[in-house]
Amino acid sequence: MLRILVGIQLRRLREQCGMSREAAADIIRGSEAKMSRLELGRTGFKQRDVVDLLSAYGVTDDAEREAVLSLARRANEPGWWQSYNDVMPGWLEMYVGLEQAASIIRSYEAQFVPGLLQTEAYARSVIGLGQVARADDVKERVALRLRRQQILDDPAGPDLWVVIDEAVLRRTMGDTEVMRGQLDHLLTMMKRPRVTVQIVPFARSGQVATGGPFTLLRFAEPDLPDIVYLEQLTSAFYVDKRDDVETYLELIDRLSATALTPAESTDVVAAARATI
Repeated sequence: MLRILVGIQLRRLREQCGMSREAAADIIRGSEAKMSRLELGRTGFKQRDVVDLLSAYGVTDDAEREAVLSLARRANEPGWWQSYNDVMPGWLEMYVGLEQAASIIRSYEAQFVPGLLQTEAYARSVIGLGQVARADDVKERVALRLRRQQILDDPAGPDLWVVIDEAVLRRTMGDTEVMRGQLDHLLTMMKRPRVTVQIVPFARSGQVATGGPFTLLRFAEPDLPDIVYLEQLTSAFYVDKRDDVETYLELIDRLSATALTPAESTDVVAAARATI
């Protein structure tokens, strides 16, 4: 996402000065195809290239130049999640990067507690259901999930707003001890000011057609589009076309309107916990 943001800024600066992409490519001693990849955020940035482009685009203010250069340096740094590459499929790696860059994460879940709100034991039970052959791989994937959750402790991290079907609370993962711990943890997380949890009760779960779980990510940078993440067993889809994203935004709004309020949802979670 940082590469995309740098690319957007470079493209805007080029267009503002009326320079063609071909001419900009000559400045960095590359092809027009290379320049296109840079502006789309599909490749890393050499500091020399960024410096030369800024000069060619007439950006002389030191603060403005350093802001772009600093962002380009950050975009080239590997994310912490890359240390989990041996157990993390490529389609998930992209999502983790998006998750780290998001300012708001909204999701709907009908089967499991969302990953950012799972306990270690619950996560181990969920991941164990998948096609993971080795116990060490399960351990590493659980560690990755717990590491992802640290964004909720980061003051600069995203706001999390999830809508969960009541069936999630009633479906036992692992054993009763695991579920007790998970629901206790969920009640604790629901007290956080930047975490909103709403429950769709059984009586209302047929009021909105969802098509399955999804996550909508929004970013603070106005140039970055909202992205919808749809995960399957062995792959994932990323939706960023404006019309399609609007459809999911309307859907999550309808789900939120259908669901119980956060206070009512706390009572439902507490009631589910009391029955275990």
